[in-house]
Amino acid sequence: MRLNKIATAAVAGLMVLPLAACGGSTSTSSGTASNKANAGVTLTYWASNQGTSLDNDKQVLTPELAKFTKQTGIKVQLEVVPWADLLNRVLAATTSGKGPDVVNIGNTWSSSVQATGAFLPFDDATLTAIGGKSRFLAGSMSATGVAGQPPAAVPIYSMAYGLYYNKKQFKAAGIASPPKTWDEFAVDAKKLTTPKHWALSLEAGSKTENIHSAFTLSQQQGGSWFDSSGKATFNTPQNVAAIKQYIDFMQTDKIVNPSDAQYSNGTEALKDFATGTTSMVFWQAAQASLKQLGMNPDDIGVAPVPLPAQLPAGGKAVTSMVAGINLGIFKNTKNKDAAIQFVKFMTSTPEQQMLNKTYGSLPSVTDAYSDPAFQAPNVLVIKDVLSKSAAPLPQVPGESQFEKLVGAAMTTLFADAATGKTVTSAQIASALAAAQQQVTS
Repeated sequence: MRLNKIATAAVAGLMVLPLAACGGSTSTSSGTASNKANAGVTLTYWASNQGTSLDNDKQVLTPELAKFTKQTGIKVQLEVVPWADLLNRVLAATTSGKGPDVVNIGNTWSSSVQATGAFLPFDDATLTAIGGKSRFLAGSMSATGVAGQPPAAVPIYSMAYGLYYNKKQFKAAGIASPPKTWDEFAVDAKKLTTPKHWALSLEAGSKTENIHSAFTLSQQQGGSWFDSSGKATFNTPQNVAAIKQYIDFMQTDKIVNPSDAQYSNGTEALKDFATGTTSMVFWQAAQASLKQLGMNPDDIGVAPVPLPAQLPAGGKAVTSMVAGINLGIFKNTKNKDAAIQFVKFMTSTPEQQMLNKTYGSLPSVTDAYSDPAFQAPNVLVIKDVLSKSAAPLPQVPGESQFEKLVGAAMTTLFADAATGKTVTSAQIASALAAAQQQVTS
């Protein structure tokens, strides 16, 4: 979930594509009973931005959805929605009743959208219709809704964060290997920062990216954003320390360009890294995107996000949140059976292999790992993080409010740091207290 300004992301707009024009009316071309039964059915699908741009997603998804139309006769109208807009649009659709049939959601939102009652539960019968729950990775299924309830969605793209680093630049700076601890990270970052070059790029204007890092760093500090009853616990010393550490990359350590405070569309920080403007970036499964952006594959290194040299009391060796994208169906769809067929298609082994290879993410179904592409060294690093050192964000109804409120507070704090204002722990605590009060009320 990135050197354009916030306004640039808005100008990019939304991609809308009626796939009937691409796939044709397969209800007559195939002649199958299924296609005839589905004649006239059109699904609306909101897809999240997974590629290097909205247009890149359209190019990736168009032929795949055309395959679905050819197989079933079901047409699909595609809209690729920027991350900056997706959560608000999904939540608006849950209250207005005016939304798509099928939608991508960040897996961290699963419990929040589940609480609205607007999504079709993936009960045993529905899971069986798409091939069964056992096909999916257990870790990815842990971020599909509240435990003990039918999932609100199923995983389509699985990911975890890693520290991506430029091997060529590391070698030129005399750095033999990626940092394992934050102390080592600080030393390396100073070596890589010059008057014309920044060590690290951050999507500091993105609520989503800020929240993901705040969660991970809080886990390392022994913090929590909600208690066992689902009550918000934002304003704690551990959470304050986590956010202070993250903002200090810019304001105190001075290893991040202050202009990164404007990066918000989910691609800008990655582009800076790919073009060699920076030497490191924290990102989710970025291998394929970096290649598409022109980075030499031989220069791409991946390692787990660093940990404290010694974990504080209660600290956990967490280097990533359980990242990924889930696929959900709105309960009020008039095309329930067609929507279920679409989910089955998108989570089928061939589609999982093709889509996740293209995007550089990990398949969400176990059978897809038979493809050698998912045994490459850099891919295995991310897979190892996902299985060993990733933790799911809180599966509570207030999670989406956490992302919006704390994420917004962090973008404001980064904006202050970028303009030379000192962001103190007391200011962070005050911002967290205000956000917590909004959730409580």
